[in-house]
Amino acid sequence: MELTYRYLSASDYPILRELFYLSIFVPEGEPPYPESIIDLPALSIYIEGFGKEGDFGFVCDDDGKPVGTIWGRVFKSENKGFGYIDDRTPELGMAVLPKYRNKGVGTNLLTRFLEEAKRRGHRTVSLSVDKRNPAKRLYERAGFKVFRENEVDFIMIKIP
Repeated sequence: MELTYRYLSASDYPILRELFYLSIFVPEGEPPYPESIIDLPALSIYIEGFGKEGDFGFVCDDDGKPVGTIWGRVFKSENKGFGYIDDRTPELGMAVLPKYRNKGVGTNLLTRFLEEAKRRGHRTVSLSVDKRNPAKRLYERAGFKVFRENEVDFIMIKIP
């Protein structure tokens, strides 16, 4: 394994789209969602037109093949994501191919993302995670705290 990390760019949209689909939590024993789910307006806002001012993220490659990504976007109150806090806080999304999970890829992506958020002057970062999603433990280890609890998910925040 030759893992390298690089900035996510607008030209990486096909990678982002593919991995975004994998970031959608499917409870164990449930059938996967159709790939078209990411075209629903409530989800497509996370990646559509990536590369807009304020968008940022990273890709992890293994010998040039994308195996994970993390990205952030600042939403406005009239078009907010599931983890919306305010009009200044980037909400992050992350996906790692199953074969690369629990090998430090997610931790490394998250660390780079938080460092970049701080460098950009963001005072907080948010995310939404299904209560049943094991990724919640990764976010807790990184210092995220529950900001708000909904029926099925936690809105978590961290000061980078």
